[in-house]
Amino acid sequence: MILNNLQNVPITELSKEESLELQRLLNNHGYGLDIDGIVGSKTIGAFNDFKRVNHLAYPNILGKTTLDKLQEKPPKQQGKIHDFSNRQGVIDAIIWECNQHKLPLKSQHAYVIATTQWETDHTFKPVREAFRLSEDWRRRNLRYYPYYGRGYVQLTWKTNYDRYSKILGVNFVNNPDLVMETNVSLFILCHGFKHGTFTGRKLEDYVTNNKKDYINARRVINGTDKAREIARLASQWEQRI
Repeated sequence: MILNNLQNVPITELSKEESLELQRLLNNHGYGLDIDGIVGSKTIGAFNDFKRVNHLAYPNILGKTTLDKLQEKPPKQQGKIHDFSNRQGVIDAIIWECNQHKLPLKSQHAYVIATTQWETDHTFKPVREAFRLSEDWRRRNLRYYPYYGRGYVQLTWKTNYDRYSKILGVNFVNNPDLVMETNVSLFILCHGFKHGTFTGRKLEDYVTNNKKDYINARRVINGTDKAREIARLASQWEQRI
């Protein structure tokens, strides 16, 4: 690999070929970057998040320890068959998937469950944006059609469908309805909360061992829209799970 020849280099000084290699390595760990060889804010953010998650020092610097960690094969998730036929099965699946994405706290589980409850209108099933209305209505009224919101949370815009196509190796751009598949929706829900792919904010910005800000955690998904209502649900779920 080209990067093996480098020692303690600021990633902003990488060549295009080196930058491409770095982006591919980061994507192997779930970051969903555009592979363009440009070390901009998204690549820098992903790189420093990778270092933070793996307890590596010196932000923005690529050294041997960081490269060795990047080149490690990410631990393969053990397969699990979830029961999505009832609410408890979905809740159990959310908790399991959160743990796979290193969101292990009960408070984090509670907030993700509360968000799912609210975003799906309490059905705990993947839904389409404006699901009470017709596909023709969505075609006529949603400027980002056909990449309107789908899932346990509303994955919207072509760029996000493309991002998860790269992460999961499934062409959601050509077939957006694949996002409605329960295991896909579950992955996107928890991955987005972990990595901040929805708004740039991550659940760990607000809910950790040291803080619990359920109101502002809404910024991970949709600004402060219905933040207090979802915060109340999260507090209730924290007592129940």
